[in-house]
Amino acid sequence: MPLLEIKHISHSYGSQAVVRDLSCALDQGAIGCLLGPSGCGKTTVLRAIAGFEPVQSGEIRIGGTTVSSPSAHVPPEQRRIGMVFQDYALFPHLNVADNVAFGLQKSVAAARRARVGELLATVGLAGAATKYPHELSGGQQQRVALARALAPKPDLLLLDEPFSNLDVDLRERLSLEVRDILKQSGITAILVTHDQHEAFAVADEIGIMHEGCIQQWDTPYNLYHRPANRFVADFVGQGVFMRGEVLNAREVEIELGRLAGRIPTDCSAGCQACGKNCRVDVLLRPDDIVHDDAAATQAEVVAKAFRGAEFLYTLQLPSGQRVLSLVPSHHNHAIGEKIGIRLDVDHVVVFRNA
Repeated sequence: MPLLEIKHISHSYGSQAVVRDLSCALDQGAIGCLLGPSGCGKTTVLRAIAGFEPVQSGEIRIGGTTVSSPSAHVPPEQRRIGMVFQDYALFPHLNVADNVAFGLQKSVAAARRARVGELLATVGLAGAATKYPHELSGGQQQRVALARALAPKPDLLLLDEPFSNLDVDLRERLSLEVRDILKQSGITAILVTHDQHEAFAVADEIGIMHEGCIQQWDTPYNLYHRPANRFVADFVGQGVFMRGEVLNAREVEIELGRLAGRIPTDCSAGCQACGKNCRVDVLLRPDDIVHDDAAATQAEVVAKAFRGAEFLYTLQLPSGQRVLSLVPSHHNHAIGEKIGIRLDVDHVVVFRNA
């Protein structure tokens, strides 16, 4: 049985619906994420799980117990939930040890000290117990906030945009560290973010949200390679859509050649089982386009972005269609230069014409 079950919940602010018939589930020890643009409803879902917002329909269950429904509402303090906030919310007048111990007031002193020491060691701050929040870096403050949330051993941990106040390098490093800490602690957690790099680094399963609904709840790999719809395909990763024509139930032809794969039966209105001449859009990721000097197809470099080990090239085909390609950075081509390219597509992603 999942530790967290969200079944068909809806929530509105006045006449504005912000969450619509939303469902998902998370197993014990798993890390989930609600990912989407600002205003999609993800923070409202997190607040509903925490008990800060009611649900107008559906229910939320934690450990098999209904904590929210139109007829039942367990107060936040009785839900055994920990929270890590965007702004850390540390008490400036308390040192690190006392901040971590804040939720352990009912524990005896010796047990409280032992738990604080254990958690500070877990988050890599064993020597910082007597320091105050203003003496710590942003990353250290976030670790203290995480230790404080973990201290009472919650059944579920909620993280609300926890890395958004950090610089990019620290954000990437800390997100990996937080995942390791959560896995080491065996904690079930839900992260809310608009940053897909954070989501992919931390979460086992991700729900892509749009206009109050989860468009797809899946692993990061499937979201990237097997998006359920055009919104997910556009939102996750980078890529372009190229017009194609279905040749049969397993082949589609685009400007760069033929692709073999599973073609969806609803690829175009009026198409019967993807018969011949069905017009579709094919998603091409940057890793689907391979630089190959021996290839017959030539494309012009119209833009480039250096990423250390790779360049992300924007390439223009003879038809004017543009595609993206990730190329090892020792292939440093100039704007306007033509290079050979070929397809290397493992996952054919096809949608009917928009």
